[in-house]
Formats: sequence, structure tokens, C-alpha cells
Amino acid sequence: MGKRIGIEVQRLFRPKKHGMEVVALELIKELQQAETPHEYVVFVKKDKDYCITPSHNLQIKDLGSWPYPIWEQVVFPLAIKNMRLDLLHSTCNTSMLFPSLPLVLTLHDIIYLEKLDMAGTLYQNFGNIYRKYVVPTVVKKAKAIITVSEFEKKVMMDKLNIPDHKIQVIYNAVGKQFNNRYSHEHVEAFRTSIALPNEYILFLGNTAPKKNTKNTILAYVNYASKAKSPLPLIVLDYSRDLVLDQLRAMGEERLISNFVFPGYIRAQDMPLMYNAASLFLYPSIRESFGLPILEAMACGVPVITSNTSSMPEVAAGAAWLVDPLDVTDLGDAITSLSSDQEKRAVLMEKGLKRAEYFSWKNAAEQLINVYESVC
Repeated sequence: MGKRIGIEVQRLFRPKKHGMEVVALELIKELQQAETPHEYVVFVKKDKDYCITPSHNLQIKDLGSWPYPIWEQVVFPLAIKNMRLDLLHSTCNTSMLFPSLPLVLTLHDIIYLEKLDMAGTLYQNFGNIYRKYVVPTVVKKAKAIITVSEFEKKVMMDKLNIPDHKIQVIYNAVGKQFNNRYSHEHVEAFRTSIALPNEYILFLGNTAPKKNTKNTILAYVNYASKAKSPLPLIVLDYSRDLVLDQLRAMGEERLISNFVFPGYIRAQDMPLMYNAASLFLYPSIRESFGLPILEAMACGVPVITSNTSSMPEVAAGAAWLVDPLDVTDLGDAITSLSSDQEKRAVLMEKGLKRAEYFSWKNAAEQLINVYESVC
């Protein structure tokens, strides 16, 4: 018998999606295609990027534009009262404190419970405080919890005293658009359109402390100051002024010309961004999964990532692992791979095979199994 399932992805329609919204979007697309008797109602906040459309088994409920906690704790609970739902799935770490339906919670990570670091932006700090106080209560009330790696499952079991049977690991995957089959002409046209260099190292910069941006810049400076012809570093989602301030403090302001800041790259252009790169850096201090690792691998780009948290689990021997806090270790890895085509080719081949292991279709099938076990 088919069930009517509510899926909450508050910020699904925002133009600059975070990893959690990308994961939810890919799963919803697969649920639309799955041959099951279930119906889905997706609850979202009003925004600009209408990235999914209704179908015979899927409705979209736009609940307007409200501050995050008000939307989640007031507007959303009122909206579901007369929706005749059998189950509710909150996909992005938090949910209403007083659910009126059986609740499935996707909990991507609990970094904010391990250490409440106030080194981020005001927005990031508020989010961490909100999650710190909401998540433990919601976890107790949820019928089932989904997380994205065995590493994160163990952390949650230890920190929140959650029994093993209550947590299901469903790995993330990569969309079909992330591949290495784009024509040379297509990649070069993209490169030309935003004035990218012929070769470059790609880094997804971020102000969140866990993304390790400052150490990555230090490591790149160590590499660039020694290399005869260093590859430029493309830095996304980070201010040129912040990099310049760090270089000035190091007495290396001259190296700012080695950094390239192309501005906002649309989600649909990220596969081309990866394809045009020679090397991808993802040396985070802590990740629950690390989706960009797989995205880069699927595009045939060799990856340097961290030997901590979930990243070795995701990479599984198909990336060069470094200590993210050891600037010398990271700098040496950049030097070695950027100068050795044979090493890069080996990692490219391993990465392509590793990325094939992860499938959104399989993830959606596992998700349906969770729904059916709860209701």
C-alpha cells in the first residue's frame, strides 16, 4: 500500500546550494523515477532556483520566505497539519522539535556538538548554536536516522548514545553530469569563457574553519615559492582580499598573481570546472562525507584529500591522503603530483573506478527501504 511521505528541504530552491541540498535534490529526482506506490510532498522555502518540477507522484509546497528557525519550528509544523501525511523526512540535520508524525532524520554530521567553534561567520556561528540545541532533542524523537558514512555513524552512536539499529548509512553519490566525457572543445570553450589558465589546481575555498583554507594557502605558497613554473591556484567561494591579507602577513604578497578568483561558478558548470583542472585539493580538517572528492574523481581529476574523518573511507585508496594540519605534507603532495604526469594518471584511473561505486539510484532504493520500515 502506498504511503504519503513529506520531505522537508527548506533551502532546496536557493541558487547557491550547499552539499545537503544537492544530496536531497538528487535523491528526490530518483524517487520521482522509482516504481513505487508512494507519493511525495516536498516542503521548501520560497527562493529563485526551481530545480524540480511536480510529477504524478510528487507535489511541491512553497511555505514562503521566513527566517530559518521560524520556518522550521512554526511555519512548517502548521503547514503539515492537514496534509494527510504518513511519514515525515527532514533532510538537512534539523527538524521540528515536536513532530506530529513518524520522523526520519538525515543527520549529515554533528561537528557542532564535538566543538562549538565560533571562528566562522555570524551566520555559521548562529547555525551551529541552533543545531547544538535542536539536534539532540530531535534525534531522540526520530524513528530512524540516516547518515552518510560509517565514520559519522560511529561518532553519532558515541556522542548521542544512539543504538546501532536506529542509524542507517546511505552513501552520497555523484550526478551523471559529473563525468570525463565532455569534448575537448566544450571544456576549452568553458575555459575561455571565464578566462581560466591552461592548467590549474582547483580548491573550493570557504570561510568555515573545517575547510582548512588558511593551511591550504600556506601549503600552496610553500609549493609555489619552490617550483620553477608553479600551476596557478583557482580558489572558489573565497575573497581575494582574505588571501591577500594572509600573503602580506607571510611576506609573500608577490604570489597573489598565482591565485585566480573566477567568482561564482554555476552548479551546472562545475563538471567543466573539474574537467579543466589538473589537480583537485580537498584537505578538510573534518568531513562527514566529502562529496566533491567523488565529483572530481568522476571527472577524471587526481585528488589530494585528508587522512582524517570520513575522507579515507570515501577515497578508498584512490586519492593522495595528507595530514590536513601538516602544511609541509600538503605542500609536498602538491609538488609531487603537479610535476609527475604518471602519478596523476594512476590516481585519475583509480578515481574513475571509485566514483562508479556510488549511485543515486541505489541510494534512493535504500531510502525507500527506510521509509517502508518506519511506516
